[in-house]
Amino acid sequence: MRRKSAETRQQIIDAAYTHFYQSGFMRTGVDAIANAAGITKRTLYQHFGSKDELIEAVLEHQHQIALERIRRWADCITGKPDQMVMTLFDKLAQWAAGTEWQGSGFTRAAMEFADLPGHPARKAARRQKEKVEMYLVEKFAAQDLDGAAQLVREVLLLIEGCQSLALIHDNLDYIDAARHAALILVQNYQSTPFNSIMS
Repeated sequence: MRRKSAETRQQIIDAAYTHFYQSGFMRTGVDAIANAAGITKRTLYQHFGSKDELIEAVLEHQHQIALERIRRWADCITGKPDQMVMTLFDKLAQWAAGTEWQGSGFTRAAMEFADLPGHPARKAARRQKEKVEMYLVEKFAAQDLDGAAQLVREVLLLIEGCQSLALIHDNLDYIDAARHAALILVQNYQSTPFNSIMS
């Protein structure tokens, strides 16, 4: 019985994620999720007490999947810092080239609930972005790059920005432009002491 309950719970989470990603968190109703999961709304509420609780569970599940993707990406990020940046943006471009790509689900969740700082979606997005930043700082710091933490923060600004503009304009060339800007950043950090850059 527990196994069937766990399977039903996962079925709901999978259906909810698909709808949330395609249509947005606020615009997706519980009825649509229940129908997609092949269950009644009553059954859904037996597993999740509210829509916010379901959103939290969906983002927790996606957090684990995204972390695994980040680890795979991180394993591919090798070589000198400029090569690492090239690989990072290559992976981003490959992901964005997918036919159903609509940007980062965590970023979209944070934007939808921008007026609710304590909402579970905001907390999940913050945790996810912090984890990505931590992984990248570790990678760049291992190259003895002075100011690795600041460089990663600037590269992440480019990553977030190019995804938003690629969606707005329906044009992945913004990812290439961000890659070019990130390479210039890396070259500056490699050729100039970090303290000089920040002064």
